Amino acid sequence: MSTITTIYTGELRTKAKHNQSGQEIITDAPVDNKGKGEAFSPTDLLAASLGSCALTIIGIAANEKGFSIDGTKVEITKIMASEPRRVGEIILEFHFPKNNYSEREKSIIKNCVEHCPVSKSLHPDLKRTIIYNF
Repeated sequence: MSTITTIYTGELRTKAKHNQSGQEIITDAPVDNKGKGEAFSPTDLLAASLGSCALTIIGIAANEKGFSIDGTKVEITKIMASEPRRVGEIILEFHFPKNNYSEREKSIIKNCVEHCPVSKSLHPDLKRTIIYNF
């Protein structure tokens, strides 16, 4: 069975359904590419996937190593490039709660970000800028 079913609904909009859960996501083309910009664009989802993947992998490691990242926020900035039109850079700025993380815990966190599956799936030419606020 497929993981996701996506339908083009017209006017540069799609609706993607996660087949296992039934959850849906709508995408719109961005305003700078002939769209309405009323929802995430596909490239926004790419950037969001990187941030969500990193937080998930950090969360798994934190649980296994006995520390918490609950309440951590990541602000994601997507910068487009042209010729060809593509995502040129993703900036992830992490804001961790004031948990007095040890140097070992910080190292674990940074390693998780570098090695999350989405990060490893992106083309090496895509610039990733990571900022950690502990």
